[in-house]
Amino acid sequence: MKRLATLATAASLSTVAFAAPETYVIDGKHTLPRFEYSHFGYSTQLSRFDKVSGKIVVDRVAKTGSVDVTIDAKSVNTGSPLFNEHIQGEDFFDTAKYPAITYKSGSLKFDGDKLVAVEGELTVKGVTRPVTLTVTSFLCMPHPMLKKDACGANATAKIKRSEFNMGKHAPYVSDEVTLTIPVESVKE
Repeated sequence: MKRLATLATAASLSTVAFAAPETYVIDGKHTLPRFEYSHFGYSTQLSRFDKVSGKIVVDRVAKTGSVDVTIDAKSVNTGSPLFNEHIQGEDFFDTAKYPAITYKSGSLKFDGDKLVAVEGELTVKGVTRPVTLTVTSFLCMPHPMLKKDACGANATAKIKRSEFNMGKHAPYVSDEVTLTIPVESVKE
């Protein structure tokens, strides 16, 4: 029995010794962050960004990692070219001065083997604030078409746009915005 316990301990330590962070490159074709807000109470408007890049590093054994995402703010897609241009103006994203939105994190939170949150900093329009993304799904497995390991997740957070100097028309157009980030990434 003592020998069995020693072997089990050695096996578990060898797994930890071989565990290493894995780097995944964000798949921009399947990572389209979106935001939604109330428009005068009439409806909930939904828009997205069409250009995203970045890397995710995760060590699933040590339960650590990092996230580095860059969103091209000029790729905002509201469904209307005229409105896209409007919200790229100074009152909102001001893409002439601030063409990128970034999210950086060095803190992944796990509940057992399940990733449940990412604590990081969101920078929009030159303003950086702490934002915790709640992870509603997380899966890593071999990609059936690419024949490489891949990880995907859905994450969400609520922010106030006024905290990023984008509060024009609040409260008529809601100050609270829900961010949803569906992300897919492929191992380097």
